[in-house]
Amino acid sequence: MLPSCLSSPLPLFPLLSLLLLVPALPTPPSSDSDREEYRASDTSFTHLTVHQRTGEVFVGAVNRVLKLSPSLVELKSHVTGPVEDNAKCYPPPSVRACAHRLEQTDNVNKLLLVDYTGNRLVACGSIWQGVCQFLRLEDLFKLGEPHHRKEHYLSGAKEPDGMAGVVVGEDDWTAEPRRKKPVKGSSRLFIGAAIDGKSEYFPTLSSRKLVADEESDNMFLLVYQDEFVSSQIKIPSDTLSTYPAFDIYYVYGFSSRTYVYFLTLQLDTQLTQMDAGGEKFFTSKIVRICSNDTEFYSYVEFPLGCTKDGVEYRLVQAAYKQKPGRRLAHALGLSEDDDILFVVFSQGQKNRSNPPRETVLCLFTLHDINLAMRERISSCYRGEGHLTLPWLLNKELHCIHTPKQIGDDFCGQVLNQPLGGLRVIEGHPLYEDRTEGMGAVAAYTYGEHTVVFVGTRSGQLKKIRVDGIPPPAQNALLYETVTVVEGKPILRDMVFSPDHQYIYLLSDRQRKFNNCHFLCCHYPINTHGHHGSAHCWRFQDWKIWK
Repeated sequence: MLPSCLSSPLPLFPLLSLLLLVPALPTPPSSDSDREEYRASDTSFTHLTVHQRTGEVFVGAVNRVLKLSPSLVELKSHVTGPVEDNAKCYPPPSVRACAHRLEQTDNVNKLLLVDYTGNRLVACGSIWQGVCQFLRLEDLFKLGEPHHRKEHYLSGAKEPDGMAGVVVGEDDWTAEPRRKKPVKGSSRLFIGAAIDGKSEYFPTLSSRKLVADEESDNMFLLVYQDEFVSSQIKIPSDTLSTYPAFDIYYVYGFSSRTYVYFLTLQLDTQLTQMDAGGEKFFTSKIVRICSNDTEFYSYVEFPLGCTKDGVEYRLVQAAYKQKPGRRLAHALGLSEDDDILFVVFSQGQKNRSNPPRETVLCLFTLHDINLAMRERISSCYRGEGHLTLPWLLNKELHCIHTPKQIGDDFCGQVLNQPLGGLRVIEGHPLYEDRTEGMGAVAAYTYGEHTVVFVGTRSGQLKKIRVDGIPPPAQNALLYETVTVVEGKPILRDMVFSPDHQYIYLLSDRQRKFNNCHFLCCHYPINTHGHHGSAHCWRFQDWKIWK
């Protein structure tokens, strides 16, 4: 029998894991054959995506981008850094000599996504004011790294979790393989990014062209720009002068029907004192814009939150768009083709970078979100109230009465925009955890059930069957908890294999176990809460789990 731990400490390594998904109903404990791992000894993982046609896995890291097989065998590795840089250099030293001292700088991957129309990987980093590389999917060969124009610089902020992107214009090709593949260069990238106070350089939200030629100067140009309007939102310099710490952190982005949405976390200017040294409060928002709106006239944002037993949860940690299973759709009065949103919040409105471990999993329907936005737009066009977007407008502007029928497809006009919500859109609380700190979420449909996977900051994966809104508690039932990497957080990106048989998880650091060397045992917990038999694997370098 193998000992649970041998002597000698285990080095710190990042981890990518692949777990075999278990059904939504009670099943026997999983075995070692249900888990595969990948580790790399010389980097830290930041982002993860899976090609929805081939099942190949792409991982963004510090100074690296990796391509792995569906079973987590390394196929290719592409080096992105370190490079000579200085964050004060604008434009970057690759374009113009810089007066500031250059030094070898790590390139932190901040965005990783597949452009299916272009048949390429888009990997955006932190160096050179946030340039992106276009990599060939087959071998990660660098097709281009446009960096000569201001539009090529997305944001030099180094925080890996402050950026989100949504590619639109692909005509759902990935979901409908039989449909004709769109022409390369016909898609657009909606990109939201924390700007680290540099509003003169970077928009916080924009819509960019993804052209066919990866080295073209037209790559990442704004979809529309004239003297007065453009496809972007910038944080006003007045806002940054008043609130130097103001920024918008983009947690999750997705598209649904004719809209693009972002979930964001930003400084609450109504609660935070102007003094930069004072206590900071944050608020979560959901941002919506029409996918075909080139002037951003349709920009609407609403506060988003959840309340459980009288306690407010306002710090968004992670989110996932999904279609409900039959039981949940029936309970919500929706069709199985409607979109819902699972969102994890931390308690309160403080400590964005180190949020409380008291967390709650909540459910929103896109129907309710869109209804709240439509009612708000309608009231503004009736001339009621103000635009109410203080961080962007810096003054109260009255809504202008304009006879207009506001339907579900309304995409704004030059007046009565941009528009802020007057009330918090509240989600339905499903599951509360006061100790582990939930920070990642994904969901899928198994038969007639909706199954939600939640990753925690203590390295656990929780599996929750959601068939309705509690009470009763059985409507959202925790039926299994698996320790993935004990004591270290599961990162935000959790992605399913195309056949939904596996889920891929990231951990940026493997815990250093006391009295442990090479071999440690994992004790899975079955659906009845009892420990299963010990399962061991050989610890190597950084790990990725499948």
